[in-house]
Amino acid sequence: MSVFVASLGFGLVTASVLAIAAVGFTLQFGVTDVLNLAYGAVMIFGAFLAYLLNENGVSVWIGLLAAVAACTILSVLMNSVIYTPFQRRGASPITMVIVSLGMTLIIEFSVGALAGGIPVSYTMSNGPTFQAGGISLTAVQLVIIAIAVVVMAGVHALLRYTKLGKAMRATAANRTLARNCGIRTGRVITTTWALTGALCGLAGVIFAINSTDVFLVLILAAVFLGGPGQPYGAMLGALVIGLATEVSAVFIPADYKYVIAFVALLVMLGVRPTGLLGERT
Repeated sequence: MSVFVASLGFGLVTASVLAIAAVGFTLQFGVTDVLNLAYGAVMIFGAFLAYLLNENGVSVWIGLLAAVAACTILSVLMNSVIYTPFQRRGASPITMVIVSLGMTLIIEFSVGALAGGIPVSYTMSNGPTFQAGGISLTAVQLVIIAIAVVVMAGVHALLRYTKLGKAMRATAANRTLARNCGIRTGRVITTTWALTGALCGLAGVIFAINSTDVFLVLILAAVFLGGPGQPYGAMLGALVIGLATEVSAVFIPADYKYVIAFVALLVMLGVRPTGLLGERT
């Protein structure tokens, strides 16, 4: 029982990391209509940038801020220089997916060439360990959970109570109608790339701090479990998958715990193809 309770704590940490990444991905997809498979590569870029700064004596938390800024700029540039020209030429969705895969290879091989193909990690302290009710978490893990809670609250406030958030929701629902209603959809899309790029950079560093492999497929599982284009669905999907993977490690070998995420996804898609919070068609 104690191992099971402890796994719940680890599940919350994993869910927190996944939620930041999944919310950024699903917002990007929902508003821009681009299934950007280079999202994980941009996360790796942000994590590696923070590592370079950390290796030169900069705090990893300062490196995190630098990664957020750099990934924001990189995401906006990717959209304006790569994706938008293809969309203007009427590229099909599958073409855009192939283009994003090409960007994935370019970014990942570039980072790999700089890193030299050697596993690296940040130089930082995990801080004291706190225990409560059988759950044991380090100070850094508690900070990760706190960051995720703040980000989720910020996304909720943005979408529900700001003019930009309402414009983003309108653009995601029907871009043409939103444009006809006076919404500057081009500016909304650019802003969305910037915001989701910031979340991507944040998620990349948090993934690395938590020593979690950056599995884009795991992020996709959280997104599609909750419902593509549904930010609240991504939050819920991340929570389900984070808890399911860590709790399952109590009963099966840890190397196979991620299989549970995809079993849950396949079952959900069979029962409800649009995801937990997706709209039925």
